[in-house]
Amino acid sequence: MISNLLKSGIVFSKFKQKKKSPFEKLFDIFKELITHTSGDFDEAIDWLRELDKEYKLTDKNYTIDDFIEDLLKKGFIKQEIDNDGKDGKGIGLTAKTEKLLRKHALKHIFGKLKKSRSGNHRTKQMGSGDESNGELKSYQFGDSIEKISITESMKNAYIHSGIDEFKLQREDIVVEDFQHKTQMSTVLMIDISHSMILYGEDRITPAKKVAMALSELIITRYPKDTLDIIVFGNDAWTIHLKDIPYLKVGPYHTNTVAGLELALDILRRKKNTNKQIFMITDGKPSCIKLPDGEYYKNSVGLDERILELCYNMARTARRLHIPITTFMIASDPYLQRFIKAFTEINLGKAFYTGLNNLGQMIFEDYEKNRRKKLG
Repeated sequence: MISNLLKSGIVFSKFKQKKKSPFEKLFDIFKELITHTSGDFDEAIDWLRELDKEYKLTDKNYTIDDFIEDLLKKGFIKQEIDNDGKDGKGIGLTAKTEKLLRKHALKHIFGKLKKSRSGNHRTKQMGSGDESNGELKSYQFGDSIEKISITESMKNAYIHSGIDEFKLQREDIVVEDFQHKTQMSTVLMIDISHSMILYGEDRITPAKKVAMALSELIITRYPKDTLDIIVFGNDAWTIHLKDIPYLKVGPYHTNTVAGLELALDILRRKKNTNKQIFMITDGKPSCIKLPDGEYYKNSVGLDERILELCYNMARTARRLHIPITTFMIASDPYLQRFIKAFTEINLGKAFYTGLNNLGQMIFEDYEKNRRKKLG
């Protein structure tokens, strides 16, 4: 657990953040812990106490108990209520915290992509019939001069040349960033088979963070786009935004076919023409559901019967003009060969990525697809 948190960028031995209250320092760590523990408050606090012992996070003036009391006062946690209206045994998260977790994930992942020049990540092209999203991007050849922000461009020139030798350079010019009214519909598929926590590596937490961050990005930056989230093990089902922090791996095999069937069913019902599937997986497809309701499973090697059904789904998606982008978080050569064949059939894309840059790659690909589809 501690090694995973250190990989997330948290420094316990000393706090480099400036002007943060004791609560804010602990809250940053708590948001990571509550994601790792799938929303289990008691387990997260137990870990926080252990970290406190090792890294001296608190002192006598502000303790972990004080922190818990502040969480309650600020409305980040709540006492669970039984069906009869009495206090339950545990403490749960509030909707306020669930939203903050999405924002925290978005900042952690998307923040790395921002351009230092204007403070915005250049993501989209201009087009007719657009709406301003209130943000700016550097001027490029072909941008309409009507969309130049005079105030911000002059401010940039002043910063770079000074008032005495004031000079407006091309690189100072910024334009209002417009997003297209056309929608992009995305289905994000997350593998929750048992292999996502095998070999001492937590693969499900980075996947959850990606789901939270991507959903928050779409809600805040691309409100006309849609995102549906699917998890798949022996079966596949959709989950809501509020369910993401509590997502856990189960004792499941990997029914990739069921996940793709559900994703395509969802996208068929979307009225817009721009559709895509993102699939995060670390293992081979090892399960299908038979017509009689029984499961056919094979964990040894690659099963040709299961593979052919996966390839059929890739062909179906291709006929529907729905590209599938697979983010493969395993390095086994034989699995990569399967993903390569699957991708070639679909005319989609595949990324063979580690956990640390999973979120960045998905964000970059999402916005690249938006430019390609909507530009």
